[in-house]
Amino acid sequence: MSSLIKDIDLNKLPAHIAIIMDGNGRWAKTHGKPRVFGHKNGVLAVREVTEAAAELGIKYLTLYAFSTENWSRPSFEVNALMALLVETVKRELSTFNKNNIRLQAIGDLSKLPDMTRKTLLEGIEQTKNNTRMTLILALNYSSRWEIVEAVKKIATQVNDGLLSVDNITSDVFSEYLTTKDIPDPELMIRTSGEHRISNYLLWQAAYAELYFTSVLWPDFRREHFYQALLDFQGRERRFGKISEQLIEVQ
Repeated sequence: MSSLIKDIDLNKLPAHIAIIMDGNGRWAKTHGKPRVFGHKNGVLAVREVTEAAAELGIKYLTLYAFSTENWSRPSFEVNALMALLVETVKRELSTFNKNNIRLQAIGDLSKLPDMTRKTLLEGIEQTKNNTRMTLILALNYSSRWEIVEAVKKIATQVNDGLLSVDNITSDVFSEYLTTKDIPDPELMIRTSGEHRISNYLLWQAAYAELYFTSVLWPDFRREHFYQALLDFQGRERRFGKISEQLIEVQ
């Protein structure tokens, strides 16, 4: 089968793609293995999609790696996920630098295990000057947490007389989010057949195109990623306008 990449319009790429990597546990179950087996095999999908995005010219790729709700999972699985993160960052660091990819993270990193946080911050520091693409890991992240934290910061600024209530706009609010230096995602992909966004970038995804696929994350490959991009490029993005208005602008 010929690759779908030839059909992608490189002039109409989303600057930022966000992905909910779902289905590791179900994939493991179909193979008669524990859930951790699925998480380990999901790393290959991360590598494939990251490389594909960078090669195409995508500037930002955000992966939902661990939500604040995931702490409620069995401790064995949580510990295995944290260890896998350390292992993966260490192993992929040279590849990030070779391919000029910058690593960043959003979420309440202070709650991560010491070794996980240390390894992550070292990876961020060692790739900070890379410019080809930014890979963002959402770790111990939830959108409601992020929005509440932003409100607290704004309230403090108002209380201290540093910000007027009348000057609070959506743009100002965005400056208090963990993504303040990152453009909003234009495309959000979720694997495994679930049709929800699970507390992920709720503010930022206000106008994102949503793409759902039944493919389980460990099976997600370049061609699946290309298919999502082609679907995105086939949509009309109106942002509240009507089709005729878009034609007039062209």
